[in-house]
Amino acid sequence: MCMVRKQITFIFAFMSKQAITSYPKDRINILFLENISEKAVQQFKNNGYTNVKKLSGALSEEELIREIKDVHLLGIRSKSHISAKVLAAAHKLQAIGCFCIGVNQVDLKAATEAGVVVFNAPYSNTRSVAELVIGASIILIRRIIDKNNAAHQGIWNKEAKGSYELRGKTLGIIGYGNIGSQVSVLAESLGMKVLFYDTETKLPLGNASSAKNLKELVSLSDIVSLHVPETTQTKNLINKTLLKSFKQGSILLNYARGEVVDLKALAGALQDGQLSGAGIDVYPWEPEKNGDKFESPLQGLSNVLLTPHIGGSTEEAQQNIGEDVSVKLFQYLERGITNGSHTVPAIGLPPVENAHRILHIHHNVPGVLSAINTALSKNNINIVGQYLKTNDAIGYVVLDVDKKLSKQAVELLKEVKATIKVRMLY
Repeated sequence: MCMVRKQITFIFAFMSKQAITSYPKDRINILFLENISEKAVQQFKNNGYTNVKKLSGALSEEELIREIKDVHLLGIRSKSHISAKVLAAAHKLQAIGCFCIGVNQVDLKAATEAGVVVFNAPYSNTRSVAELVIGASIILIRRIIDKNNAAHQGIWNKEAKGSYELRGKTLGIIGYGNIGSQVSVLAESLGMKVLFYDTETKLPLGNASSAKNLKELVSLSDIVSLHVPETTQTKNLINKTLLKSFKQGSILLNYARGEVVDLKALAGALQDGQLSGAGIDVYPWEPEKNGDKFESPLQGLSNVLLTPHIGGSTEEAQQNIGEDVSVKLFQYLERGITNGSHTVPAIGLPPVENAHRILHIHHNVPGVLSAINTALSKNNINIVGQYLKTNDAIGYVVLDVDKKLSKQAVELLKEVKATIKVRMLY
């Protein structure tokens, strides 16, 4: 067992011995959608959480509203959209685990206002995506797709024309984050020159160098690989205008987000020879489930590799994601730890013996902490430990209080002005 697996196993074993939730484990309802790794299901079942329901597909908004009413923990991937309406119906929901890299499928503003913690796994499939980018680069620069299609049609097409090595070529990386930087390292190991562009200042790895702007990067790169999030600034980042600046005969790879590339403009650039190939894994619109009809303006074009959003879809990545998000959910459920949260402020803290722990989530307005302390002190409730962290919208207070008076403390805290949610942890 590798060191990471040993550490995860230790965390679960340690927490199951040290922390016992005040709410009976067999009454905590957990819902996992989109065929989340069985490893995640077993992590909870092995620690006494018996009400774990797993569904293979995503649910519509209406289905989610019906299903989520009594759910305490929700696990999703990229196809389930957790809207404000869904969150309004989730009266018992404590946390959402996004078993993927992104969290854009969750209305984070609504989740924050509801005091629902949202976790994801931003690093767990980094290697899987990076390897596929390198693999696609080799396939496209060697024009393997065309030769493969010809062979399947019974045509022998053995020639070197238009087929090149990666060694000595320039890879332009747009977005030098976790995946982009790892692609950079792999590309250099194959003898490529790496040029990158990022809106933030990033320390280059190896011999990579930064471009002044996007136009410079695409004009100098033989292969351009995208690794940016989906935002208003990145929508149609690769458009008809920028495509004209691409190096003649270059290749474009998008294993990031579907809205980043104008696919019609890309199709035009491929047809007129500005680009010699493309590898696309993500699309502005994607089918809901396997077997559904899929359409793209890139279908039927020469030297174009189309894959169904499988950049992070390896057995290793799914297991890593399952373990990563499960640990975060488990730590919040049993210890109140919110490290990695996108909504509730991050707090990491050790368990305290001979005390009961209470979690208090509130709107971030002046005077709440003072009101909490006043309410408890007036009733002679001793605070053993107290932790507070805020963001622009909400505050998160963790209180360790005298065991004998903890139930009274919970009721008092519910009455504090601006309270969103109060929970007795253990």
